[in-house]
Amino acid sequence: MPGKISKRVVSDRLMWVDRMLKEIRSLPLNSKPIFMQDSRNVWAAESCLRRALEAIFDLGRHTLAKGFGEAVTEYKEIAVALNKDEVISAGDFELMLKLAGYRNRLVHFYHDVSADELYEICASHLEDVERIANTLRSWLANHPNSLDETL
Repeated sequence: MPGKISKRVVSDRLMWVDRMLKEIRSLPLNSKPIFMQDSRNVWAAESCLRRALEAIFDLGRHTLAKGFGEAVTEYKEIAVALNKDEVISAGDFELMLKLAGYRNRLVHFYHDVSADELYEICASHLEDVERIANTLRSWLANHPNSLDETL
């Protein structure tokens, strides 16, 4: 049954995304050789990217559960439902499906994700993660009556 979306959960998940992206951007992404010199950069990039993606999908899941009364668990299903409920556009839907697939690769096929691939994504594609976070942020800002203001 639909209810109110927790402003506390929204704020927490969006702050988490912002924090993880900031951590990734603090890595030496302007130089692949320097990035690769320290293996901790690869592990930090992977962890922060995965956590940012999970926070986005947790926010999507919370929005669907509380705002629309829909129980969705699979990451790609979250994108489908958000598109169906017009929270995200068709373009954002396609991007969110890709992000869901990539998150699943990070978690289930971690052994196939190379350091070169992580570098490329973190150096050139963080705006994709920001785009979805900003889309959710905008939808929530445009639907203030859907939010439970109780912190």
